[in-house]
Amino acid sequence: MNFFAHQQRARRDTRRMLVLFALVVLGVVAATDVVLLLTLGHAGGVRPQGVLMLSALVAALIAVGSLYRTATLRAGGAAVAAGLGGVMVPTDTSHFAWRRLRNVVEEIAIASGVPVPQVFVLEEETGINAFAAGFTPADAAITVTRGALDKLTRAELQGVIGHEFSHILNGDMRLNIRLVGMVFGILALATIGRRIAQDSGRGRRAGMAAVVGLALFAVGYIGVVLARVIQASISRQREYLADASAVQFTRQTEGIAGALKKIGALAEGSKLASSNSDEVAHMLFSDGVGRRPWLATHPPLVDRIRRLDPAFAVGEWQVIAEAWSQPVAAADAAARDDVSIAGLAPRASVARPARGPVDALPDHAVRVRVTPRGVAAQVGNPGNDDSVAARRLRAALPPRLRLAARDGERAVPLLFALSAGEGAAVRARQLQLVADAWGPVIADLTAELASAVATLHPMQRLPLAALAFPALRRRPRPQLDRFMATLRALIDADGRVTLGEYCLATLVRVQVIDALDPTAAFVIGRRRLPQLAGALHDLLAILARHGHADEARARQAFGLGLHEVLPDARIDYRPPDDWKAALDRALPQLDLLLPVGKECLVQALVRVISADGLVTLAEAELLRTVCAALHCPLPPLLQQPA
Repeated sequence: MNFFAHQQRARRDTRRMLVLFALVVLGVVAATDVVLLLTLGHAGGVRPQGVLMLSALVAALIAVGSLYRTATLRAGGAAVAAGLGGVMVPTDTSHFAWRRLRNVVEEIAIASGVPVPQVFVLEEETGINAFAAGFTPADAAITVTRGALDKLTRAELQGVIGHEFSHILNGDMRLNIRLVGMVFGILALATIGRRIAQDSGRGRRAGMAAVVGLALFAVGYIGVVLARVIQASISRQREYLADASAVQFTRQTEGIAGALKKIGALAEGSKLASSNSDEVAHMLFSDGVGRRPWLATHPPLVDRIRRLDPAFAVGEWQVIAEAWSQPVAAADAAARDDVSIAGLAPRASVARPARGPVDALPDHAVRVRVTPRGVAAQVGNPGNDDSVAARRLRAALPPRLRLAARDGERAVPLLFALSAGEGAAVRARQLQLVADAWGPVIADLTAELASAVATLHPMQRLPLAALAFPALRRRPRPQLDRFMATLRALIDADGRVTLGEYCLATLVRVQVIDALDPTAAFVIGRRRLPQLAGALHDLLAILARHGHADEARARQAFGLGLHEVLPDARIDYRPPDDWKAALDRALPQLDLLLPVGKECLVQALVRVISADGLVTLAEAELLRTVCAALHCPLPPLLQQPA
């Protein structure tokens, strides 16, 4: 599974979808014109200008309807979840089922290198289902049903959430929201036609208006059906891809296959009761509406299961149904793998493989051998090792810091603590800056948390910051602006800025501030590598200088990286004096690269920091942060060659 190829495929699908929808709109406009000619032509004829005006009016109506519906979802994934009645799961929840759900989502977010999404539960939905929605990974929201919590085990929920993270990583979410908007625009025409027919009254003119209204209603709904056929054809193939991605992520098929088997076996299945479910049918983990096969947004359930478990027999559904006919509460829920997230167990227990032990974190001084292609292949493509590492990282975090990250009041001082400098004088200056901007209470909390943060393993710092981002994103924009200003002041407090400090501030901006306006933050990269030679030089030169103390080795590392992206270029190694300003210019420019260009750039970054073939933990964390700024999520463990 190649992240960059998936991104390119998502763009092709988007272009294909836009062309097909444009053809549907043209067909609807043409059909409307025919209706006008047939109903009004005998009453004195219809002028060409009138036909053109009607065509423009219908096209504008569809466009305005689409733009309106898309604008209502501008707030991102949370708006879609709220529209279905989703209840947000607080970051500091003590609810048993919600806490286990958040744990799974946080682990997979850390493993995949993307921001921790908001989490919602559809408490009134007893079917097993889930979906991910949003414009960008920074504003994504994952929603699961109460039925999923009540009936899925932890491994099964991991498979479902892994499936949804695939949609986040592969660029499906923005396409899905566009599909909602476009179908709504055509549906608006049908709705107007129905209202005209209903309110036409009596008389000859009223009868003609009723005929026009009914015709518009029919044309509009035919257009909606055609639009949903397009929607379904795009969605079905992406579901197979997401299933395969979930298997690759967890390295086992039992989880996601078990969830699909329960959907087929249990009476509730995956159906949603919400009246708005039809609009988001293509986003769901499994069919939540029950459309006919030619309109189905998901492949047949049996086909999906047999791709994961070729030995599956439909008779298994009866066994599962009997086992879950009378679920019971399990007293030892945390220790059993056959128990649902909500703590319910089947009447007849199903044996599952025991969970492996949580290994210790690697030594601070460890250096790993990597290859540029191997690391680039990991972008947006986490595997089982990354899942284990994420679970290990989260479990090893001090409980006090984990709770602080999820607390809306302590997330701010925690991130201030992560930027604390070395030396008593510097820390005193930083605490004074916090007190001036946020008051003595926040300053005291920052001081308390800084002592705990100082003991963290290097691999735990960025995951801890990521856990704090959901709580931070809920603050009003003015507070977040003040927070960013304070964070920059703390970083500058000692008169020098390390690359790690700069990257922390950049990570906060990318994963928190951008989420406040996801449609503006989202960029479609169209630039090619030679067009951005200056930005490439600055980024590679800065990494070479900071990653290698010896000038000769830094120059050699720069040359190796430059050869990856611009093999024929002759550019001298000249690190910019003001490297912060240079990075501020370079990173947004490089974020505009085509996916294939970003793949080459990631390989070049690995070449620079591993000129000797080895990477330290600090260099690996630096690479992850720069990749995050380029919207290329990198898992916590770098791939080592076999």
